[in-house]
Amino acid sequence: MPTIRPFRSKTARVATASERTLPSYTAGQVEMPLRIIGSQEAMEHETYWSEHSHPTHELLWREAGVGTVTIDQRTWTITPPLGMWIPAGVRHSGWTPAGVVVYAAQFSLDNPLVSDRPTAIAITPLLRLLLDRLQHTDPGTSSYSLTEAMILDITTPADNELLLHMPSNPLIAPIANAIIEGPADASSLQDWARKLGISGRTITRAFEAETGLGFGRWATTARVQHAVSMISLGGEVDEAAAGVGYRSVSAFTTAFKRITGTTPGQFRPSAN
Repeated sequence: MPTIRPFRSKTARVATASERTLPSYTAGQVEMPLRIIGSQEAMEHETYWSEHSHPTHELLWREAGVGTVTIDQRTWTITPPLGMWIPAGVRHSGWTPAGVVVYAAQFSLDNPLVSDRPTAIAITPLLRLLLDRLQHTDPGTSSYSLTEAMILDITTPADNELLLHMPSNPLIAPIANAIIEGPADASSLQDWARKLGISGRTITRAFEAETGLGFGRWATTARVQHAVSMISLGGEVDEAAAGVGYRSVSAFTTAFKRITGTTPGQFRPSAN
């Protein structure tokens, strides 16, 4: 199974991925002929999209596999159950591994606003079917218009999202980078405090101030995000658990549910 590093720095991603450059538009700068336009592309190579923005709202999703969207210091993971909504004009970059089909839909600004901020979207079986139907229906027909209306009616933010805020504070950035690059490293708060010669309380306060999460919750979120990538690309749950430093599947599942609200098996391609 390939090693997945969705949260590498831009420099590291560009070094191994095929980079694409897209223009940056302000919201509404280009008019759409339809309320929703869908597209899909099978990625032959690992691909990194440099920062750009769209004149339309964008919904990204996957039938299988993963991808990421990064806005400022925040990175969302896209999986079969979780799509990503990006409002028009919001600058973002993206990444996807090879072998994944990237699905996208552009939403006209004339539509009701699903969310005024970037957010994860619940890709339910019904929404998946409607989005697929839209891409196989002739535009301008009553069937196309009905499908658009149904998509708009059921597209809603997810209850949970796989979101990680990468800290830039030089005090804790080395900790965050080490966890991202080595998610199996189970160093505790006290271990890091000894390594850096500072108190555990100082580390916790720094994480909370910049990311809104304490060290433990942040580290668990980072490890779960990595595990989701492994599972969504076909890895076994026990392999993912070991790959992010858990000695037992039960402990891993408990931590996983605390972050995602569901079990690891829900992210396997066959489960969606």
